[in-house]
Amino acid sequence: MPDASLAPRPGGLQEWCAVTDDLSFLRRQARTQRFTLGAPKEFRVSPDGSRLLFLRAESGTDRRHSLWSLDLGSGAESKVVDAAELLPGEEELPPEERARRERARETSGGVVAYAVDREFTVAAFSLSGRLYTADLASGAVRPLADEAVIDPRPDPTGSHVAYVSRRRLRVVEVASGTDRALVDESDEDIAWGLAEFIAAEELGRARGYWWAPDGQGLLVERSDRSAVPRWHIADPAQPQAPVNTVAYPAAGTTNVSVSLSFLGLDGSRVDVRAGDWEYLVAVHWSAGGPPLIAVQPRDQRRLEVHAVDSADGSTTLLHTDTDPDWVEIVRGVPAWTSDGRLVRVSAQDGAYRLVVDGEPVTGPRTQVRAVLDVGDEVLFSASEDDPTQIHVYRTERGSVRRLSTADGVHVGAGTAAVTVLSSWSMEYSGAEVSVLRDGDPVAKVASSTVDPGIEPNLTWLTVGERGLRAALLLPTGHRPGSGRLPVLLDPYGGPHAQRVLQSRNAFLTPQWLADQGFAVLVADGRGTPGRGPAWEKEIAGRLAEVSLADQVDALHAVAAEHPDLDLGRVAIRGWSYGGYLSALAVLRRPDVFHAAVAGAPVTDWSLYDTHYTERYLGHPEDNRDVYECNSVLADAANLRRALLIVHGLADDNVFVAHALRLSSALLAAGRAHTFLPLAGATHMTPQAEEVAENLMATQVEWIKRELEAS
Repeated sequence: MPDASLAPRPGGLQEWCAVTDDLSFLRRQARTQRFTLGAPKEFRVSPDGSRLLFLRAESGTDRRHSLWSLDLGSGAESKVVDAAELLPGEEELPPEERARRERARETSGGVVAYAVDREFTVAAFSLSGRLYTADLASGAVRPLADEAVIDPRPDPTGSHVAYVSRRRLRVVEVASGTDRALVDESDEDIAWGLAEFIAAEELGRARGYWWAPDGQGLLVERSDRSAVPRWHIADPAQPQAPVNTVAYPAAGTTNVSVSLSFLGLDGSRVDVRAGDWEYLVAVHWSAGGPPLIAVQPRDQRRLEVHAVDSADGSTTLLHTDTDPDWVEIVRGVPAWTSDGRLVRVSAQDGAYRLVVDGEPVTGPRTQVRAVLDVGDEVLFSASEDDPTQIHVYRTERGSVRRLSTADGVHVGAGTAAVTVLSSWSMEYSGAEVSVLRDGDPVAKVASSTVDPGIEPNLTWLTVGERGLRAALLLPTGHRPGSGRLPVLLDPYGGPHAQRVLQSRNAFLTPQWLADQGFAVLVADGRGTPGRGPAWEKEIAGRLAEVSLADQVDALHAVAAEHPDLDLGRVAIRGWSYGGYLSALAVLRRPDVFHAAVAGAPVTDWSLYDTHYTERYLGHPEDNRDVYECNSVLADAANLRRALLIVHGLADDNVFVAHALRLSSALLAAGRAHTFLPLAGATHMTPQAEEVAENLMATQVEWIKRELEAS
């Protein structure tokens, strides 16, 4: 069990509580990055199961993460890499690293990612664009390269480290420091070893190269963006600054061309034979078998798993999944077990089922969310009858065992034998992190997150004929029947994201909003994860219709049970897909919604990226009517309720063109509205404390004013 070394250290929680107690909730939320700083993350378990590596900041308000080690026998912690010591000042990140962090929604600093060799002898990481290695036996840390380094990874033997610099894959020998590029190609539109935009933003694939198990070569992605349209992002607040030009594959346009090659350390090259696929979804290479790739055609109605021959680049089809709408991507598969059994997830019998060696090992009531590790056994996460909970499971000789026992949301890492559980609950704030050996607790990992000081006043609900999961939050201390409350819907409401999850931290902002005098309703409609393929496919071609209908149905069903909700004063706010949904609400259902805050909304789906948009709406050339029905620009003349549009001018995911085109259409139709541009802000909500606080306060004041006037 952990000893006293796991107690908060000087400079940790106690010291910072005095600093944060005097701040408003919104300031504390911004300073602590939504109360996540100080929590351990990015866990790696040593092959013998004796040691755990992880990242953690020094306190709940320190952005810089360092690399730590935990001895699972004694419970003693030690710091392997001190980020503050290596880099006392501010980081200077290469453009590709800034883009990678934007795709990963990574807002912290210091050591934000690392990789280790097979035997846990060396760890590699980048800091401010410089490559470092840490000897995991001696603790010695040394720099190896300082050429705009991103994504460094040691080979399985620990003798070399590969990394990407200026869009080229390089390899450095650890012992000698000899550094070289593996491919000499000067075209700026070509990248070697770098995941392209669609992979990082939509496919869940952040990597662009994979080491061979023997460390003698790599399977490497080559991407060519030359035919992709160029979009330009200027900063009007800094007219002297250069324009940021990006290759953005909007719906219906040309994607980055992606191919694969085997590159040997001896200088050899074998190109993988191209197939009729457009998207490289996933790659796996382990000692369990030949390299595996999962690929999709442009329409995404098929997902194929191929084995690749490293000698001649030929491929062998192992499995195909098809669907008349789209085949959903599940993270972590395909993969080989240690003894060569193929692991995949397929939609069968109304569920996403884990399949090992051709046999389903999970039942039709279990919705597999992700495969977390594959070795002798498989570690995975899933939901069963209750989509508001996520649990961690492992296989055991063909059967399945649930490792997380308490209600809540559990995130797994490590292996099936030694599993790290980060457990979120309604009973406490932050995550409790425990280590299990063969399912039994053996250690805890300390956390020094700041207590938000908010306890949700929440009612769980299952409403309507579709059994929509919802949460109703009322002001702290509110007694039923004591007064009518204006209603504020706070949804995301679209694919790939849930809001109604059994984690207290998921409801901190909604409860703060409730304490401003609202009844806050959060509802997950059709298309959201956790309820199976049929539930998700309900939105095919009907994003606007289905998403909006479910929010309206949830509102009316909850109001029928809770008469304190004043349906004469209803507002809605959201960001990204939630912003799209908010704009839809006042444009198409003004009989229900009286005010809306649309943050970074998609307004015209022809301006959003290929893989996401075409998955749900098809190719725009073949489905023009579908695109028009699901976009909001044609509805501009219908606006007769209050609308506040908020958008970051530096957004490279949902470009500010979305908001500007809606604002222009509203102006042309003579419809009053408010537009709030955020200078320098990307798609991630503003991180500066004063901006984050004032942005939320501005929204609340605006909503209250408009509801009183409605």
